[in-house]
Amino acid sequence: MTNRLVDEYFDYSESWLRAILRMCIFSLTQLGGKTALLIECPNQAVAKRLSRKTFPLEQFMEYFSSSYPASRRVLICYQDSSLATWRCFDTESNTWKTWEKLQISTASADG
Repeated sequence: MTNRLVDEYFDYSESWLRAILRMCIFSLTQLGGKTALLIECPNQAVAKRLSRKTFPLEQFMEYFSSSYPASRRVLICYQDSSLATWRCFDTESNTWKTWEKLQISTASADG
């Protein structure tokens, strides 16, 4: 499914962005009663690179979530195996946050 989404929506994006997105897993989650796009990245380097290019991801979320309450929020995450946590860049606050599990609706911001 991820490759199909990347091919259909990011067809005119830069090739490096399409290549990185193909390594990730897309899903929708609920945070504070609002829908957000969750992008699970294979490692920190991929997540950091995506966190610098959020505009096309936010546009995609707005397009993709047309049947949900309007949202542009995107979480770009990777698993920090040394701490057994997930680190996520949250486009709503433009900060990195830590989650113990990705499906919980509260997070602690730690810069």
